[in-house]
Amino acid sequence: MENKLFTNTHILSWLQYFSDNTDIDLEHVKILDITRKNKNLIPTVESHRCVLVFTEAGNMDIFYKMWDMGLGDCEVIYNEGSEPAGPIKRDKVCDMIDRGINASAGMIVLNPNARSTIKFGMDNNMFASGSVKYVGSEIRSVLLSKMKIHESKNLCVISGESIAVEAAMMCGEGTVIAVEYREQDRETMEENVHQFGLHNVSIVDHVGEDTMKDLPVPDTTMLVASASLEQELAYLTGVNPAMEFVIYTLDFRTAASMRDILAKYGLTDVTVIQISVSKLKSSGVFENQPAPWVISAKS
Repeated sequence: MENKLFTNTHILSWLQYFSDNTDIDLEHVKILDITRKNKNLIPTVESHRCVLVFTEAGNMDIFYKMWDMGLGDCEVIYNEGSEPAGPIKRDKVCDMIDRGINASAGMIVLNPNARSTIKFGMDNNMFASGSVKYVGSEIRSVLLSKMKIHESKNLCVISGESIAVEAAMMCGEGTVIAVEYREQDRETMEENVHQFGLHNVSIVDHVGEDTMKDLPVPDTTMLVASASLEQELAYLTGVNPAMEFVIYTLDFRTAASMRDILAKYGLTDVTVIQISVSKLKSSGVFENQPAPWVISAKS
């Protein structure tokens, strides 16, 4: 059994402490233990008005990262020390960016601007600049919707950097395997993981047993069609015959042949759509964006 820094007893004692010292309705508190693997603080705070966060000593830039991601107006309720006792303090994140966590303890983060719905399609300028050419936010929104993401789903994203980032924010109880074949793209992916404070992303350089055998088996895979498509399908359907796929391609011939390719791997429930996006420029002229085919498939 996993050794936990914060047991149920610890959590209950911190809940009692905050109940006794604040007027917060604990019915609406989201509990998040970021000392455990795969737990993302920033996306959780973005989507919940009240989060009880358990963290360990030594996290020296936690408040700076929150402020850098636009959470400076959030209020932090905390105390000094590692026990739920003593005077309580309340400060805004923007006033705490120069301090870190010096004791393993609980704290409540209040976000009055939290969004209660899933956010699809972040602006591309929010991602790390680097080797990656990101897909347009409108197209990404459709891809994420087709992936039918929920909080505990395990996902594999092949050559879809921004999709892996957004997906990781949504599935806080699951894992995202980000497959990037090029070293420069892996470095950009690592920058994004650090920038958004994501702890549930595993970056690998190819699809295969040697890189993925110790990782959770994906429920859904999103991939960009390439020369390695059939090798990817063979391995992934081998580890999970019920896996669902979302495939992106700009090549008409690839899209047209996809039903036959997928049938070889038992994927016979196939839907093929094409997405067209035009944007109005300041000159008053519409500019057409690349129009990809998106293939959804399952057994």
